Amino acid sequence: MKHILEKLYEGQTLMEGEAYDVMMDIGKGMGSNEALASILTVYRMRPITPAEFSGFRRAMYELSNQVNLESERSIDIVGTGGDGKNTFNISTLSCVVLAGAGYKVTKHGNYAASSISGSSNLLQQLGYEFSNDQDVLQRQLDQFNLCFLHAPLFHPAMKYVAPVRKSLGVKTIFNIMGPVINPSNPKAILLGTYCTEVADLYADVMEMSEYDFSIVHSLDGFDEVSLTDKFLHYTRQYRSVRSPEELEFQLVRQDELFSGETLDEAKAIFLSVLKNESPDSRTNVVLVNSGIAIHTLYPEKSIQEGIEEARESIISGRAYQNLLNLLNHQ
Repeated sequence: MKHILEKLYEGQTLMEGEAYDVMMDIGKGMGSNEALASILTVYRMRPITPAEFSGFRRAMYELSNQVNLESERSIDIVGTGGDGKNTFNISTLSCVVLAGAGYKVTKHGNYAASSISGSSNLLQQLGYEFSNDQDVLQRQLDQFNLCFLHAPLFHPAMKYVAPVRKSLGVKTIFNIMGPVINPSNPKAILLGTYCTEVADLYADVMEMSEYDFSIVHSLDGFDEVSLTDKFLHYTRQYRSVRSPEELEFQLVRQDELFSGETLDEAKAIFLSVLKNESPDSRTNVVLVNSGIAIHTLYPEKSIQEGIEEARESIISGRAYQNLLNLLNHQ
């Protein structure tokens, strides 16, 4: 660790293997809090390289309690958070809509760091019981196309990191690590990011992986496709900037995406979208993210085709009923 710190202090970057070794030591509790704080500080003062991030990510995944869920193809839809926008639960809703449309979703998430309602907060409010039992998760995936992996149950290594993160009280590399260490290792992933720099980093790292992926970032700062502005859309095949109009949607005002002041308000908004009782602005944001997710999972389907499948999942009531069935048969 001393050698690594000296190298970082001299302005050098780590090779992927070095980054992997460092994170493995941290995740096994072999490093001091002071050393970890120093490393995290370095990465607040300069960008992390794709090789460093890839090494850290590989170690964190290997340190996780992995689950081997059988599915021909599955996807996770997840955002970094940290955009300060306090939007309703767009990614989690998109997961439910995809499950209602017949696609397999292994959602990885956690409690909110900066908003009212993270995915774990919302699902807990709905009555979902967190589990790391592989048989339980497999049954949910088989019967309802959806299971939820509550991050604290799967990442024991984070107990060595948590005190340092809390004492620092600022964003660290772990804020952008969570979305890419799903312990079920789905075949595809839709990643939302809070800034262009993280979108570029994710794209570089994902291109070194075996994932089918899409990375999105709304240019006005949302970590999803918000329809409030143009947005980045990166895949293995292209990196483009799209507009809502291109996908036949009107612009949405930022205040229309607000999650409310309480968990109860967030839950009410969540259910109103699934019941097809929500304003078009909210529903359309869920539809576009769901459509991009379907396109990511099956690239031969256009985004527009995915949007129409998602629309049918909501209008038919299948998304809502499937969620009820999941909650009632845990």
